[in-house]
Amino acid sequence: MNPGAAPGCCAAVAPGALCSPAVTDTELPELVELQRIVARGGPLLQCRQVGEVQAWERRFPVHVVTLGNPDPALPAVGYFGGVHGLERIGAEVVLAGLRSLVGRLAWDALLHRQLESMRLVFMPIVNPGGLWRGTRANPQGVDLMRNAPVDATDPVPFLVGGQRLGAGLPWYRGPAGAPMQAESRALCEVVEAELLGRPFAIALDCHSGFGLHDRLWFPFAHTARPIAHLPELQALGAVLDETHAQHRYVLEPQSRQYLAHGDLWDHLYLRAADVAPQQVFLPLTLEMGSWLWVKKNPRQLFSRHGIFNPLIQHRQQRVLRRHLVFLDFVARAACSHERWRPAGAAREQAREQALQRWYRREVRAGA
Repeated sequence: MNPGAAPGCCAAVAPGALCSPAVTDTELPELVELQRIVARGGPLLQCRQVGEVQAWERRFPVHVVTLGNPDPALPAVGYFGGVHGLERIGAEVVLAGLRSLVGRLAWDALLHRQLESMRLVFMPIVNPGGLWRGTRANPQGVDLMRNAPVDATDPVPFLVGGQRLGAGLPWYRGPAGAPMQAESRALCEVVEAELLGRPFAIALDCHSGFGLHDRLWFPFAHTARPIAHLPELQALGAVLDETHAQHRYVLEPQSRQYLAHGDLWDHLYLRAADVAPQQVFLPLTLEMGSWLWVKKNPRQLFSRHGIFNPLIQHRQQRVLRRHLVFLDFVARAACSHERWRPAGAAREQAREQALQRWYRREVRAGA
């Protein structure tokens, strides 16, 4: 890295550079844990460095870990975490999922058969500088989920929907007309290389949201217009309901909550339509309801970390256990997508059900 680089910048690394399990003194526990998992997985995992972040006097690598069959004709799932550094639980859920898989690789013959038929991608620490600083934004003050070149078509909530007033305020999009931040570009490059162009792919981005429910958001965030793959999302929700009848996830378009500029998954969903119009690409954002933790421990309200993360160990373990089941469900659903994806008349019926479920007001207005 250029020693004269400005604080908070990201340096380019050689494409495909392997990540080394020999850790430098980063003082970032999530990165140390990732490197331990990679070392344990050995040759069964492929790990490469896709970027490097400088946060003042420290440098942090951005890694992606892959396993399974790289054949682009097969389905894939990507798991992403740590996009918002303040929401550490997102990175921890993705790390727990990777750790569980590596543990099973030693003995689980069914897992090996599954991996012959699909690709799995893990990018648990997208924003290592934000995790180290304990901030939502990256070291340059940019909110990565407001950083894509997508503008909302309708008014967005003040600040929350993305702003260009300056990095001193939250939800900063970055300078107008500037390239995306290096962390955003790294995520997009991984998605384009590993997920786009396949016949079927799911991306699961793990966050923490200050709410009463665990929500699964899908695009769009920049408009209330329905996406093209409503039937597949309706069918996926039905499979989830049938498989895990007691689950507590609320599946919905993000636009039901609020509109926003610069959403990375809107950008990538639109990009998928350009790259491979016949592909089914379903980006999901898991917004874990942190109020479930706060109401059991109200003292967390006095800590900005406590508002978005479970601070008591047994509660964190419970959160990880619950979402590990869902991470496994997503992989199984993608691997077996041909068995549940609607087609023909069933697809049109699923579309109508989805419109009534999520866009009832828009349907009535159109009528």
